[in-house]
Amino acid sequence: MLKKIFRKLSLLMLPFVGALLIRFIYLTSRKRFHLPLVIPNESVIFAFWHADLLMQAYVYLRFRSHPKAKVLISEHFDGKIIAGVIRFFKIGTIHGSTTRGGAKVLIQGLKALSEGYDIGITPDGPKGPRYSVSDGVIIMAQKRHAKVVVFHCRPTRYWQLSSWDRFVVPKPFCTLDFYASEPIDLEGLEMEDARSVIKENLMKYAL
Repeated sequence: MLKKIFRKLSLLMLPFVGALLIRFIYLTSRKRFHLPLVIPNESVIFAFWHADLLMQAYVYLRFRSHPKAKVLISEHFDGKIIAGVIRFFKIGTIHGSTTRGGAKVLIQGLKALSEGYDIGITPDGPKGPRYSVSDGVIIMAQKRHAKVVVFHCRPTRYWQLSSWDRFVVPKPFCTLDFYASEPIDLEGLEMEDARSVIKENLMKYAL
């Protein structure tokens, strides 16, 4: 009973606190955005490492002047907290994992792409291994002929947690370099070739 009460209170409070922390870091830091020369009008899949998740909403909100996105989020407790945080930035969620019972979440992702949503995904989430690329991002991109855009946030100063992903928390009053890659076309590539292309781009600014 106490555990249920604690979880309910956490789901009420932690998303609000998390959103405040993200905004505080952003507002107290210097920002530099490095965006593609041409932003595609059609839906894209934006990918980023799980460790780099915290500040990605700001890359997307600069990438799209009229945001319309859903992010694939784990159904676990920590995923629900992340989903609550994301809602403060007017970004929707799809709950599930592309590696655990993935058919359902892939179908929802494909449907959202057809409806004009951009889809956000952490290819190594929700539980790793770190810096691995799951099949889901490739399947969705190729089935919907969608380009992949890789996002990064590279802070000049940060804390790095001892979690499996070595989660990065930028320190306030640092400089945040936000990167969005040129759209990556995976059409006609075999699965392992597509995986290598995505990983190569994701590793460019990995900490």
